Amino acid sequence: MPNSAPASQERARTPVLVISDHPDDDPIGLRPCPVPLRHLPSPLFSAEEYRLAPLVILDDRSYTAFTLRHMPHRPGLILTLADAGDDTVHPRAAAIGAEAVLHAGQDLSWLHLRLHEATDCHYAHWEELLTGPPPPPGT
Repeated sequence: MPNSAPASQERARTPVLVISDHPDDDPIGLRPCPVPLRHLPSPLFSAEEYRLAPLVILDDRSYTAFTLRHMPHRPGLILTLADAGDDTVHPRAAAIGAEAVLHAGQDLSWLHLRLHEATDCHYAHWEELLTGPPPPPGT
């Protein structure tokens, strides 16, 4: 049976890739999260960073630039949406293989738990993460 400890340690050292072409670099409010994040504009991340990241969070405002890169589908791609009234987001999310769509102002407990799971980050404000409703199905 192979030892999974090196893979787990590698995953813990690799930050979540946040792709955003906007100066705030925090499209939905991840700043208070203790999980390691690497913020890069869509033209600057490498294919290797994209492939190795435990999760990729794509700011919807950077969607077009991202699609011009022709990145392959991968598990763990999450699309964040600043404008909750955009009804074209789900077909676009499906086109890039996103596993979820999150809106600004939405309860982020699910995302914070997902970030901790993906990075093996053991530090968390569990009381904050475990309160609030789960995300609606299909997000």
